Amino acid sequence: QVHLVESGGGSVEVGGSLRLSCAASGNPRYMGWFRQGTGKERDGVALHYTTGSRKYYSDLVKGRFSISYDSAKNTVYLQMDSLKPEDTAVYYCAAGSHGPGDVTWYGHRFSEWGQGTQVTVSS
Repeated sequence: QVHLVESGGGSVEVGGSLRLSCAASGNPRYMGWFRQGTGKERDGVALHYTTGSRKYYSDLVKGRFSISYDSAKNTVYLQMDSLKPEDTAVYYCAAGSHGPGDVTWYGHRFSEWGQGTQVTVSS
């Protein structure tokens, strides 16, 4: 099965930037990021196919966040710029292969999850 390991979270001021990384073992069809703020539901952020370059973004982050995938490292990245306080959340890496999954976003089912990394935007 797919195993996901996240890194790159932290605390920044409004307008700052962070870059999240998620390394995968296994062969997911696509990888992406979800986030869950305090008292809120988990919400999709961005998605990237591991073959080809199809991408999807939440309207809340489009134009500010950029997702990329390095096939040599089997790692997906989320570059987050112009961060806002409402971006504060635990960010979870996720993966799927069009099979069963507990969460569906943009028609894609996600069945594997990283451990989560905290992103805090203040000031």
